Amino acid sequence: MKNVMKEKRMKALRRAKRVRARVRGTAECPRLTIKRSAKHIYAQLINDEIGKTLAAASDMKMKKAGKPLEVATAVGTELGEKAKAAGVKRAVVDRGSYRYHGRVKALAEALAASGVTI
Repeated sequence: MKNVMKEKRMKALRRAKRVRARVRGTAECPRLTIKRSAKHIYAQLINDEIGKTLAAASDMKMKKAGKPLEVATAVGTELGEKAKAAGVKRAVVDRGSYRYHGRVKALAEALAASGVTI
């Protein structure tokens, strides 16, 4: 059983590495990283040139409860507001090892709807 989980995690890391090889964040166009777990979702806008997080949001501090897609949309909207305050107009999506589908897509589209070009 241990080898199955280890192999699954290694495959996920390979997928994430493959995505990050193509995606790079700058001051003008930071990298939107998305981390999701079974219960929560987290997002950050990162400038890779200096290694600094420009804005971050998660559902941990939000009092919003509901369906996972609704929560992801709320996190994307909150991140969009923080991105505007930080002066971010464009971002590039780093989906990590996840497909651009479901909660990841909902978060990214909510960020785009709040004014950040993806």
